[in-house]
Amino acid sequence: MNNTRTLIFVPTYNERENVERLCLELLDLDIEADILFLDDNSPDGTGQIMDRLATEHENVYAIHRGGKLGIGSAHQDGINWAYDRGYKTLVTMDCDFTHRPQDLPEFLRKSKDFDVVLGSRYIQSESLRDWTFFRKAMTSLGHFLTTTLLRMKYDATGAFRAYRLDRIPRETFARVRSTSYSFFFESLYALNVNDHTIGEVPITLSARTYGHSKMRASDAVGSLVRLMILASTQFVSSRYSLPRTAPPNPAEMTDEVAQNQAWDEYWLKPKSPLFRIYGGIASLYRKYLIKRNLDRLLTDQFPQYSRLLHAGCGSGQVDTDVTGEHSVVAFDLSAPALKIYERVHTDPHDLVRGTIFSIPIKNSSLDGIYHLGVMEHFAEQEIQQILSEFHRILKPGGKMVVFWPPKFGLSVGVLTLAHFVLNRILRRGVKLHPDEITLLRSRSHAVELFARARFAVDGYSFGIKDFFTYCMVVVSKLPETIIIDDESVAAD
Repeated sequence: MNNTRTLIFVPTYNERENVERLCLELLDLDIEADILFLDDNSPDGTGQIMDRLATEHENVYAIHRGGKLGIGSAHQDGINWAYDRGYKTLVTMDCDFTHRPQDLPEFLRKSKDFDVVLGSRYIQSESLRDWTFFRKAMTSLGHFLTTTLLRMKYDATGAFRAYRLDRIPRETFARVRSTSYSFFFESLYALNVNDHTIGEVPITLSARTYGHSKMRASDAVGSLVRLMILASTQFVSSRYSLPRTAPPNPAEMTDEVAQNQAWDEYWLKPKSPLFRIYGGIASLYRKYLIKRNLDRLLTDQFPQYSRLLHAGCGSGQVDTDVTGEHSVVAFDLSAPALKIYERVHTDPHDLVRGTIFSIPIKNSSLDGIYHLGVMEHFAEQEIQQILSEFHRILKPGGKMVVFWPPKFGLSVGVLTLAHFVLNRILRRGVKLHPDEITLLRSRSHAVELFARARFAVDGYSFGIKDFFTYCMVVVSKLPETIIIDDESVAAD
């Protein structure tokens, strides 16, 4: 057992026709994974087949329970088994081939960027083409109720999932009480309440290969009752919310951890009147000034349906129109920021969480990048590392739209004055915004910074269009060696 690998968990009951074939298909996948089958004392001999498979394959495990204790409790036992053995990623799926083994690599790829990945039956129109009308109707009703009552837009009732256990506290699942099919939407609700990032993979569900559906009428009624209870208490109950962990000792934090904490705190501001006022002003500025200028610049620089990265996407209030015109990858270090972005946007987009110093995107794969209020939070040496990473992922000739506040910008002056009054005069000890370390001094300063990273400045403006707050800069990727102003700028 290699505890750094993935665990694939499959609960079973009367699956003797499916379990061996499923096991062999999972073993044939080109992934490093262990497989755990859990059987509820199937009378058809499923457990004996599992035991034989576990004997024949060193990465296959079988555990048995005394009777049919519920699909939700089976998943809880599988999750606890994975936590006990230190697995990083857990994939859960059914044994009846309604969940296709060949979809697993996509789940694992997506799990690099999300805390939980769901198989969605509602992204593709033909996902349920082989199902009976009754099953389609029941599934659609369940989806309508969970999206409406729990305000979660995901496919919340399916069992095909990938969990990043290294990012999800075990206590999150301990808050879930359901032992039946309602486990799936209740557990997802607990994950959503605690701001875990949630991604979806479109799946096509075939009819069962052999056997019959395990859901009984009593299960459906019990799930409906559980849903109603959850919906009625979601606004007053804090049972699912885990307490925020104490911040780490600053002396023990790496720069990345400290930076992540600072941005998480920024997007999870306390609901005090001061922060509400600041947040309201910032929101108005994003929607009515930055958004207008960003839409104009991106329309000028990129043809429709370009592949763009929104680096440091934050709340996403500025690019709600962009995701309808282009294929956007929203990228941020902060999980709370990505959650806000997801709530704000209705158009399709990809969410990716990670550090801007190492972006999980292939070389030369993007048409463009845009970032607004990002570069000023880093020292110049760090900026060069970031720009080098941007250069790597842009296609030849790709462009970047940058909003970068200057030392003489209005927002810089207002924030400086606000912090002076709050902290020097009123002794409040408040930080409204993370530190701005590198502010642009002039156009020539911008040209110098970008030229070092093999970018040419194609456009630069600062003025009334942005209410004197940002320098709006358009740059293009240069080849490895280029002549600028009679000087050779070479790759490192």
